Amino acid sequence: QVSGGEDEIQQLQKALLDYLDENTETDASLVFSRKFYIAQWFRDTTMETEKAIKSQKDEDSSEGTHHAKDVETTGHIMHRAESRKMFLRSIIKTAPSQFSTLKMNSDTVDYEDACLIVRYLASMRPFAQSFDIYLTQ
Repeated sequence: QVSGGEDEIQQLQKALLDYLDENTETDASLVFSRKFYIAQWFRDTTMETEKAIKSQKDEDSSEGTHHAKDVETTGHIMHRAESRKMFLRSIIKTAPSQFSTLKMNSDTVDYEDACLIVRYLASMRPFAQSFDIYLTQ
């Protein structure tokens, strides 16, 4: 369960990284998986920000006027992206052995929960969201 207040995706990412960190002693490949997820999420955040900026520039050039709602939406996306990047940077700077002290929940995530989190986060990616379009075509 994810508490309200903070970004839901970020909380799920923290839970998954915590699970990976706890189990690195039993499976050395989880160290690579942890680093891969951090890099992929950082890249996704950067791409999301670039798309927001590009769509804002395209709308401005085609219409010639600024819409307060569009600027506010882009600003919200930028703010959310920066907070996610700061979170990921803090994890990168933290040694894996120290990461367990940053746990969000006192409950640990088990294997089934980690699989569910991975599936949910993967479903949020653009390819997974457009997969039905590819199948239809």
